[in-house]
Parts: sequence; C-alpha cells; structure tokens
Amino acid sequence: MQGFGVHTSMWTMRWDREGAERTVAAAREYGMDFIEIALLDTAIVDAAHTRALLERAGMRAVCSLGLPQPVWASVNPEGAIEHLRVALAKTAEMGAEALSGVTYGGIGERTGVPPTEAEYDNIARALEAAAREARRLGLAFGIEPVNRYENHLVNTGWQAVQLIEKVGADNIFIHLDTYHMNIEEKGAANGILDAREYLRYIHLSESDRGTPGEGTCDWDEIFAALAAIGFRGGLAMESFINMPPEVAYGLAVWRPVANSFEEVMDRGLPFLRNKARQYRLLA
Repeated sequence: MQGFGVHTSMWTMRWDREGAERTVAAAREYGMDFIEIALLDTAIVDAAHTRALLERAGMRAVCSLGLPQPVWASVNPEGAIEHLRVALAKTAEMGAEALSGVTYGGIGERTGVPPTEAEYDNIARALEAAAREARRLGLAFGIEPVNRYENHLVNTGWQAVQLIEKVGADNIFIHLDTYHMNIEEKGAANGILDAREYLRYIHLSESDRGTPGEGTCDWDEIFAALAAIGFRGGLAMESFINMPPEVAYGLAVWRPVANSFEEVMDRGLPFLRNKARQYRLLA
C-alpha cells in the first residue's frame, strides 16, 4: 500500500464491470499508483474482470467499506464476521492488497449515548476473526476512525490504537483521514503521532470533502507530521463526487463538493503531489 492513489468515488460508487472499466482507465490516465475500490455491494463485482483490468493497467488496489446496519459489529458481531469474510474473499479475488474503512461499524451508526464496553467487546470479537481471515488470505486489514457525526465508536487515532490493542491481532493497521481529523483531533499532527505505530494508510481529503488545497485543512502540518514519523504507506486522495442517495445520507453530503471530477483531479491532485514531494514522501 505505497504510493499515491485515489478513491474510486471520483468516478463511481458502483463497482460493476462498467464502473470498473471507466475508473481504472481514468485512474491510469492520471498516473495513479493504486485505486481504492468502494466495496459496497460484493454481489455486483466481477472479481476476475477487475483483476484483469488492474493487471493490464499495471495498477494496484485496496478495498474499503462500512458495515451495513443489519451487520453492525457492535450489536451483531457474527453478522459482521460473515460480511467481512465475504468482502475479504472478494478483495483477494480481485488481487487487491487490503480491506479497510469503517470495518468495525456503520457510516451513520450512532446510539445517542457514548459507546459501551459491551459494544467494544462485540467489535473486538468481529475484528479478531476478520484479521485472522485476512491473514489467511494474505491481505492487510485496516480500521478508519471517522467523525462523531458518522459513527460514535472510533473517532480519533488514539481510539483506533486502543481498539487494535483490545483486539490483540498484530496484522491490523490504522487508516487515517484528514477530513475526519480536521473535526476530531486537537491538531492533525497529534492524530498522526498517536497512530504512528500502526499507521499504514491515509485519506487526503479536504475539510469540505472537495478539492484539496481549497479548504481549511492544514496540509503543511499533515505532511510534516507524516514525514516526521517516516510514513511510507498509501496516500489516497478522496473526494466524493458521485454519491448514491444511501451513501450521501450516511456521509451527510447534501450539496456538490466540487463541480466535477476534473476540477478535483486537475487542481487537487497536483497540489497534493507537490506537497508529498516537498516533504519527501514521494520521489
């Protein structure tokens, strides 16, 4: 999971054959090292087709998801284990390197009260089983802290560290996201420093999920902290352009965050690449 990548929401959130073909071709045109596939519906994924597209493009991939409500790990750990097992199998079949995201819960999961130990116990049981299956398949397995409005369970880098240590599996990594960090951390550098032992992946997303460099994220603080810890993981640009209603609801995206994917890719991508080079995270 090294190099510079992009979340496939830039072009599609539906990973069928058509969406895969359009996205891989576009990502290759922009010279991406990898793509992050939104694995929202494994039933529509033609894994062999995706693997062939990636191989022809010379491109790597990771997958990500949030658990749907019927299998939220906090209340249905067995359901979560089965859902993650299917997603991990599809990830491996596509030739991707990792499954990450809100693997511990749902996007939009909130109880209205602070999380309980019983919820964390259920989550730990599900993640331990998922990490074991990921190891069997030769995959990395990640967890992404998200903001308090999307999930009440894991909001900061430090909480992600605590969850990993509760699970006790040594093959779970932390996947940070600058959009969520901009809301939750007492400075983005603190989240990066807290998570550094387990940090292998980061979403580079602007404060409004729009074009990087045109919001309020402190990109110098972010990249300087990554350089300080010797980060060598995946740098994935994420901006939500194509949102189906059910995903937009969970993310609370009610208006366009950019006019087009061209706006984000043609202005935001060079900005982030230049920052990564400035701080010697890219050659």
